[in-house]
Amino acid sequence: MSSHTESRFAADVYGERLERAVELMRAAHLDALLITPGPDLRYLIGSAAESFERLTCLVISADGATPSVVIPKLELASLEGSAAGELGLQVLDWVDGVDPYQVVRSTLHAGSRVAVADAMPALHLIPLAGAFSGLPASATPVLREMRMIKDAAEIDALRRAGAAIDRVHARMGEFLVAGRTEAEVGADISAAIVEEGHTEAAFVIVGSGPHGADPHHGVSERRIGKGDVVVIDIGGPVEPGYYSDSTRTYVLGEPSAAIVDRFAALERAQAAAVAAVRPGVSAQSVDAAARDVLTEAGFGDAFVHRTGHGIGLSVHEEPYIVAGNDLVLQQGMAFSVEPGIYFRGSWGARIEDIVVVTEDGAESMNTRPHGLTVL
Repeated sequence: MSSHTESRFAADVYGERLERAVELMRAAHLDALLITPGPDLRYLIGSAAESFERLTCLVISADGATPSVVIPKLELASLEGSAAGELGLQVLDWVDGVDPYQVVRSTLHAGSRVAVADAMPALHLIPLAGAFSGLPASATPVLREMRMIKDAAEIDALRRAGAAIDRVHARMGEFLVAGRTEAEVGADISAAIVEEGHTEAAFVIVGSGPHGADPHHGVSERRIGKGDVVVIDIGGPVEPGYYSDSTRTYVLGEPSAAIVDRFAALERAQAAAVAAVRPGVSAQSVDAAARDVLTEAGFGDAFVHRTGHGIGLSVHEEPYIVAGNDLVLQQGMAFSVEPGIYFRGSWGARIEDIVVVTEDGAESMNTRPHGLTVL
């Protein structure tokens, strides 16, 4: 990490990423990347600038020229925490009355084949298309390739995020008490997420009883009762913007034999999927490892979603661990492994860890016990 700020990595990390972007652009026969605020801009130069109606845009040229940042003069302060200054990027500020899209256009050669990040707002995409006399290409082939493979600094951030969310799960006995509402529990968890080192609580799911059968439930005014199975899925970012995401399942009081039996199958499925992770296997094979265990146990129809999603500067990003995805896993990829079983009107359960592909397997960012925790 940089010694002068925790909001980004050291400048040389971003310098290497910009060089890699140029290499991949050339391989994709692209002349320039146009990156507006969002996770891609934070990835490339460490800027957490927000997107407004006035254009801010990083321009990276495949010819090796110094990258430029086209930015409203009134937003210049948003670059102060980034690596732009240390990297010597050219800052082209503009004021109201100037066409910023033509400023972007002026930085590139005529006929340049430009590509934009897939999250660029139409508010900016359409005028840029006009400035370049045609719809830009997608920068996904470049940015996807880069962001899927985490470097050492990113993996360290994910470890810190995982440890922070584990500390929250370790405190669940403080919050999950019969008679409290899901919303009350969720508020305490949100506060704990920040207390334990996150900059915010990005999401909190407290799915008690029948609400646990909804994978994306959230919270409600339902009062948690004795005997309820409760799914707790929580996460948030740690500086410099990398997310945690971990799910554990709890039960208030001794569970029935049927619940224990079904949860044991889920625990085996999650362990089988993690064990299947290694370089050279496909994303879909990891999904199959979990799904096959649940199908054999008779609960295949209760597993209604993919096994996992990539994570980093976004909670959900590539690679996606899902049937039909033949993407070959590589060392440094980071994603969730989170099979679940859901019995509508009754209860549900999920176990989720974030893992990083290592040289010969997987490293889990989460170390809390996977079993059904009795409170």
